[in-house]
Amino acid sequence: MNDDRGLVDPDVEQQARRRTRLCWEIAIVLALSVGRSAVYSVLSLIQALTREAPLGDQSTSLNPGANAEQFWDVLNQFLAQLFALAPIALAIYLLWEPGVSTFRRIGLDFRMFGRDLGAGLLLILVIGVPGLALYAGGRALGITVQVDASPIDSSWWTISLLLLAAVRAGLTEEVIMIAYLFDRLKRLGLGPWTIILASAALRAAYHGYQGFGPIVGNFAMGVVFGWVYQRWGRVMPLVIAHTLIDVIAFIGYPLAAAWWPDVFAPAS
Repeated sequence: MNDDRGLVDPDVEQQARRRTRLCWEIAIVLALSVGRSAVYSVLSLIQALTREAPLGDQSTSLNPGANAEQFWDVLNQFLAQLFALAPIALAIYLLWEPGVSTFRRIGLDFRMFGRDLGAGLLLILVIGVPGLALYAGGRALGITVQVDASPIDSSWWTISLLLLAAVRAGLTEEVIMIAYLFDRLKRLGLGPWTIILASAALRAAYHGYQGFGPIVGNFAMGVVFGWVYQRWGRVMPLVIAHTLIDVIAFIGYPLAAAWWPDVFAPAS
């Protein structure tokens, strides 16, 4: 009589190895991108809370300006934005399956660009406008760091760098935190709302350095974007909305600073 108590089911062992590989893959991709930023962002918030100055009197910069007389500063900023696209390429590569394009599978293509653009504009109204109000309210309550979204200057390279930064941010957060993370966490057996909330929490942590208002706003954005992706299966509307929100914030920031200096102008 054979005793099989010491044998391990090969299918179970293979499934365990697959799950372990997925966990390591997720950790590596996040460590290369938003996961690393989330750690530094949380540490930055903790550091800000330990300073003597109240949180509302502090400021932070999203896109520091380049020295107008230093060509190398501009080049370094451009290369930094360019190399920051590498984790996005890695995530797309890891999602690739034989005979199936990742771009088509996650909806990062132009097959339905008109509809994607309309959906992206709708998301701006749902998320962007309330987010701006939440930031202004957080500033008024003193629980949000003053965010210098872009350098206020008229240098010829400024607009190009800010547009590139907006596209990079939109692709990074939506391709990695939505398309890639949703796929991998689903393979690990997590349910839809667990995945949506986990991704939203990571998005909130990633923006923690800005204070409590943006934490709440970005968590809400993560929930809405995650739900939309779960329903539509296309990441392009999210990329469009995120990119345009950042373009408005980065390029429209100097105008907002001039019109409402108490809320948007850098602290002196």
